[in-house]
Amino acid sequence: MPTKITDLPDDPPIGVLDAPFDSALSERYLVYALSTITARSLPDVRDGLKPVHRRLLWAMRLLRLDPAAGYKKCARVVGDVIGKYHPHGDQSVYDAMVRLAQDFALRYPLVDGQGNFGNIDGDNAAAYRYTEARLTQVAIDLMDGLDEDAVEFRPTYNGEEQEPELFPGAFPNLLANGAAGIAVGMATAIPPHNAAELLDAAIMLVDTPEAGHAAVLALVKGPDFPTGGLVVDSQAAITEAYVTGRGAFRVRARWSVEREKGGTWQIVVSEIPYGVQKGKLIEQIAVLINDKKLPILADVRDESDAEVRLVLEPRSRTVDAQVLMDGLFRLSDLETRVPLNLNVLDKERTPRVMSLRDALAAWVEHQFVVLRRRTEHRLGKIADRLELVGGYIVAFLNLDRMIEIIRTEDEPKAVMIAEFALTDRQAEAILNMRLRSLRRLEEMELKREQASLEKEQADLTLLLGSEARQRTRLKRDFGRVRARYGPDTPLGKRRTAIEEAAPTRDIPLEAMIEREPITVILSERGWIRAMKGHVDLSAPETMKFKEGDGPAFAFHAQTTDKLLLAAANGRFYTLAADRLPGGRGFGEPVRATIDLDGSVAVVALFAARGAERLLLAATDGRGFVVQTTDTVAETRKGKNVMTPRSGARLSVVRAVAVEDDYVAVIGDNRKLLVFPLAELPAMSRGQGVQLQRYRDGGLADAKTFVFAHGLSWTMRGETKRTRTEADLNAWRTARGAAGRMPPNGFPRDNRF
Repeated sequence: MPTKITDLPDDPPIGVLDAPFDSALSERYLVYALSTITARSLPDVRDGLKPVHRRLLWAMRLLRLDPAAGYKKCARVVGDVIGKYHPHGDQSVYDAMVRLAQDFALRYPLVDGQGNFGNIDGDNAAAYRYTEARLTQVAIDLMDGLDEDAVEFRPTYNGEEQEPELFPGAFPNLLANGAAGIAVGMATAIPPHNAAELLDAAIMLVDTPEAGHAAVLALVKGPDFPTGGLVVDSQAAITEAYVTGRGAFRVRARWSVEREKGGTWQIVVSEIPYGVQKGKLIEQIAVLINDKKLPILADVRDESDAEVRLVLEPRSRTVDAQVLMDGLFRLSDLETRVPLNLNVLDKERTPRVMSLRDALAAWVEHQFVVLRRRTEHRLGKIADRLELVGGYIVAFLNLDRMIEIIRTEDEPKAVMIAEFALTDRQAEAILNMRLRSLRRLEEMELKREQASLEKEQADLTLLLGSEARQRTRLKRDFGRVRARYGPDTPLGKRRTAIEEAAPTRDIPLEAMIEREPITVILSERGWIRAMKGHVDLSAPETMKFKEGDGPAFAFHAQTTDKLLLAAANGRFYTLAADRLPGGRGFGEPVRATIDLDGSVAVVALFAARGAERLLLAATDGRGFVVQTTDTVAETRKGKNVMTPRSGARLSVVRAVAVEDDYVAVIGDNRKLLVFPLAELPAMSRGQGVQLQRYRDGGLADAKTFVFAHGLSWTMRGETKRTRTEADLNAWRTARGAAGRMPPNGFPRDNRF
């Protein structure tokens, strides 16, 4: 029978730990988080490396892949790393190795790759069975001193071998190459810098350890990216980021204008921001062109070879190059923000955010430790060698007796030790000497070697006991490394310029589009088109429509205009004049570009620049004044401006002139009234207020005018003459009244 729950024993079985789930989970997650922070994602301030990078370089060093040696397959390196030191996925290890070899990712590459290691377009590297690699001189400098007990070693994960806990780091790798990583609850983002500037600042800190941030920042100008570009932040912003250890840098592409014959020109981008993939950047710019978000840009071409060369063609020669680039900086990754989060592991393996000065000072402090450890190691080696050399010299001075002891004694070592006061190591070394060493010349060489070693021993002892000598030695060592990566070398020359520039600005539509005259035509069935130029609106060829269709709205505009379309349901839609279909044919349905239901009529279509204010009125006689800017919509869904009551619809949309001071309203019942414009509220949206009261029918038309000039209207008929009623006192009343019959001659269709 199956065991019941009640039959189970009270105590847990042997080997099973009874613990609360929340505490067990939190303890294990804490261990995982600390492991991620200290042993995976954050670099050490002393050598600037994460464990995977350190193990990669260590494995390559053991394979003797120095710059003078030949290349070896990356598969061999990856195999050694994951088999001996770093038991993680081979692809992640290879990806880390690839990045160390990419000259567009690392300012000073640590791996010299042969084969396809990816490119700035964003293409991936070839598989590790195809590519080969060896170390660069930078990596050799970074590991200089590993054979001289400069750092501590620890057992590998399986205890079979040893690996360094960190590198001596004679090269300022953390700040020179930067780092990026995401741990649990924290992250790091350090941009690359110029090594010569860092070493200059390090030499200054050796001389004056109390130097502050300003002294360091006087030498370290800012980031120095492998892809060049321009840092356009102000000096104050750069200083604040470096002092706090947190911030970001605005990085722009480097560009120039190339003039061509006939006055045409094009923009050439020669450097793109750090971390931007060129292929995706080109796609991004192409989308801007296709979506007409940057109408003054006609085309983008990639003419890059070993050097970056992006060609941008303007729409016409009259386009302002700076305006075009400002638009691209705002809309594309030709300007990016590179973050700074100087979160690193200090010498206690504790994560903390440092300032630039503190990080550099920590590296200098580490170099003092390395110098002392290497000196002590060398003194130990000299002492060992002097012991042996001393024994050899005793042997040469008593050569005949030594030979006799060796030939006649059963235990020659003990006799030699007793008779000549030798140590065990000295006696053993003498017994192991070859006969060919028993030359007079060899004795002279030993004495010279002894004198040389004793002199070196005395110098190193003085070095170890004098902080001033250590500072002098360290400055000399820094100077030697600086000469290798100085500003006059191809690798050390600064690539990124520091040039303050204003933030990207919103470019007005008029500047983004070439201003050209057009004629906008909207048919009764909703087909819209834009003809080039201001054509005659009465010409038969202008007013061609499909059978059964006819003109609804036709007016002159400019390509830089925003067109406002008002629908009977009170929604306003915005159309870009430069994006209207061409004048050939009958155009395209306007409802294809805006979300306007086919059952809703179009009330008005006009250019937004025509007036600052609009008079809106619905068929039930309600209305208000609205600012034109409040009717501009940002999406194709439009903007709800007027909300007519049930059964009513928006029927009047008229521009309000600046000098207008009165409103004229006429109803379907042919009653006219005139009231001051001041009685009409200005609203951004709503139903409005009652303009005129009706017993039957509704509002027919409304307009604003100057009372002193009288009310004018166009007479019907062939003459199309204008009539003006100067004395309007008979119709002048309060808003919301019924009104009275209009003057004689007013149009029978009740339209002004």
